[in-house]
Amino acid sequence: MFKYSSALLGIAVSFLAFAQNPNRQFISISNGTKGDDVVVNVNDGQYQISFFDDKIVETSFIPKGTETMPEASHAVIPTQSKFNGSVKILEKATKEGNYYDLSLAEAAIHVRIQETPFQISYWYKGKLLSSEANGYQLKETPQIQFNLTATEQLMGGGARSLGMNRRGYRLQLYNRAHYGYETRSDLMNFTMPIVISDQCYAIHFDNPQIGYLDLDSKKDNKLTYEVIGGPLRYQVIAADDWRNLTENLTNLTGHQPLPARWTLGNFASRFGYHSEAEARKVVEGFRQEQIPLDAIIFDLYWFGKEIQGTLGNFEFYRDSFPNPELMIADFKKQNVKTVLITEPFVLTTSKKWQEASSKKLLGTDTLGNPYRYDFYFGNTGLIDIYKPEARAWFWEIYKNLHTMGVAGFWGDLGEPEVHPTKLKHGDKWADEVHNIYGHDWAKLLYTGFEKEFSNERPFILMRAGYSGSQRYGMIPWSGDVNRTWGGLKPQMEISMQMGLQGMAYMHSDLGGFAGSNNDPELYVRWLQYGVFQPIFRPHAQEDVASEAIFKDAKTKALAKAAIELRYQLLPYNYSLAFVNSTSGHPLMRPIFMEFPEETWSFTEANSYMWGPSLLVHAITDSMKSSKDVVYITKLPTKVNWFDFHTGKLVHPDANQLVTTTKTLQYIPVFAKSGAFIPRINTISSTAQYTDTLVTLHCYLARPAAADTSVFLWYEDDGATKNAVLKGAAKMLRCEAISKANCYTLTLSPTIQDYAVLPFFQFEWSFHMDQAPTTVKVNGKKEKFTYDAQNQVLYLKSQQKMHFVKKEQVLQFKW
Repeated sequence: MFKYSSALLGIAVSFLAFAQNPNRQFISISNGTKGDDVVVNVNDGQYQISFFDDKIVETSFIPKGTETMPEASHAVIPTQSKFNGSVKILEKATKEGNYYDLSLAEAAIHVRIQETPFQISYWYKGKLLSSEANGYQLKETPQIQFNLTATEQLMGGGARSLGMNRRGYRLQLYNRAHYGYETRSDLMNFTMPIVISDQCYAIHFDNPQIGYLDLDSKKDNKLTYEVIGGPLRYQVIAADDWRNLTENLTNLTGHQPLPARWTLGNFASRFGYHSEAEARKVVEGFRQEQIPLDAIIFDLYWFGKEIQGTLGNFEFYRDSFPNPELMIADFKKQNVKTVLITEPFVLTTSKKWQEASSKKLLGTDTLGNPYRYDFYFGNTGLIDIYKPEARAWFWEIYKNLHTMGVAGFWGDLGEPEVHPTKLKHGDKWADEVHNIYGHDWAKLLYTGFEKEFSNERPFILMRAGYSGSQRYGMIPWSGDVNRTWGGLKPQMEISMQMGLQGMAYMHSDLGGFAGSNNDPELYVRWLQYGVFQPIFRPHAQEDVASEAIFKDAKTKALAKAAIELRYQLLPYNYSLAFVNSTSGHPLMRPIFMEFPEETWSFTEANSYMWGPSLLVHAITDSMKSSKDVVYITKLPTKVNWFDFHTGKLVHPDANQLVTTTKTLQYIPVFAKSGAFIPRINTISSTAQYTDTLVTLHCYLARPAAADTSVFLWYEDDGATKNAVLKGAAKMLRCEAISKANCYTLTLSPTIQDYAVLPFFQFEWSFHMDQAPTTVKVNGKKEKFTYDAQNQVLYLKSQQKMHFVKKEQVLQFKW
């Protein structure tokens, strides 16, 4: 029997006493028909409580008189309980009244159903997570409230610029573009009905319809979810730690497929390239300047000469692009992929209007006619992707372009940007599907690739989606940010918040998008930050060039250095992408995800973790804005830190603050002691990548306490979908365990039959603040030399290439 301590019961009673459903009366409780569920009957309806696993539980409310069952989830992947047998229902009595404790036989998450007054609460390992303050109420709009503790900090709600702690805000759930935003944006392109507490649990309201997420705006310690209609359903996700929370959330909503390696390279992009000749000049410029490049993105002008009047053409404008097939083929020979923008709008002036309207492929009015309306680009209709025939027609366009050689697709304006309330998608109104339009558009592309090009990893760039869009390979960006320091400031927050919610590839238009501000320092700082964001894609309105090749000599050199560093980190970044595809761990992580004891980091946005090993401090102010000659970074106390750029140990003060000299050459980055960072020399394209020319950097400060660091180095051919399932990958688990005055490194390879090479090959580079007294490799003493000035250790027998085919152990003692 599950037991609560008297102290916890006291907390629970006080927490729940003021939070009841006075008009909802308990009638009965029983096991459901699926085995992992429980049915609770009340006077005005029925609760269905389903356990997905030991840390995720779903609660649905079916009002009395409901004739149809709620529609299937758009966010949650089909899943079954991992456990055999039925949910245990234990009746318990206290002086406050009877309640029922629900759990799986081996579960860690518990649901408590209190009889009188009726109450539902959620517990994990004896700790109260949350409880309904008011269960689903059918007022003007359905709503539900949860209790909050007075000090809880809240995150979530999708992409916003509000600060890391979003408690106190009332968040609209309606995907909408915010052109030229800076440090404050209450509503953006990508909203999600997810709330994440600093107490390490999450609540996902599983309903895509428009509404509000009120994070205690009335200061009454209440979380309120309001929606216009749809299923009355939510999931509570418990976790042991922050990594585990992202694992559980993505187990619920799906994992991001591993993107192709070229996705992590440099993109040439602007609004936009007007002609084939202009695009060729840009690619040629990157190659002549020897600045790495992997892809070029074409904005609107590929299908028309003008911005307005052409959406929906969906074919190259031959006056400006006379031979796109040859252009794409020539770029491919230069290891440059071609990506095209598309939109879901078909203008009445476009080449496809007659076909789309006559075939009834568009959203309609109440009479079944194409719903036509005006917006910035012209008079338009909207492709109704909820009609099978419209999906097939739209996919055929993508299929033909991909067959032509187009490597990836950019889906723009997919909120949709203008989506009239009275537009109908079959039997649904626009507001019922608005927030999942981009999600289902990505699904259309992803499933099309699965069917027609099943061995490829699609590139799907979009700015609007919904919970779970990551499982369709969506790579979102943060919209039309202003090209100012104010535009740069919120980008870390946006990416970290979205990563916690499952969308690990949220990134920004590097350099900023909106406006004609030409600030070389801002451009450089944004690109230097971009080295450590998921996608490296400078993009902007064409008034000021976004490409490094068109900058002045000083700016170009600094931008080139940033791009080169991005490519040097390719094996590290690609490994982070693989881990995300299997675990949901984001690439950009709040510091508290790796160091939960650092509670100050819950409100910190400028500093963050890039994977498990690197702490990045983005510079978001001009050097001219302050007379200070140093930057100050706060570092976690648990481990020692090295300056990533110099390789030398840093020495924080008593408050864990470390200073670095102001320079425009790079931003402060620190590697934690115990870190493994595989790096390569600069290459011009990811197509030139080989895992045989890697240097494995290892950072080891003489330890004073116990700690464990783990990094998984992953390799495959960079292109084949599901390489692990096909036996065509290899992994090297790198573990560093420290105790007083000793580090033990264990390298454990897993090499599949069809891996490109059946071994790992690399050079070692050990960064140490002190020379050890002894070094052992597989139990045998190893000779070494130590460069005290640069704090680098070299193993005598392994100064060249090191080969790993089976487990190896290295030990360093001081």
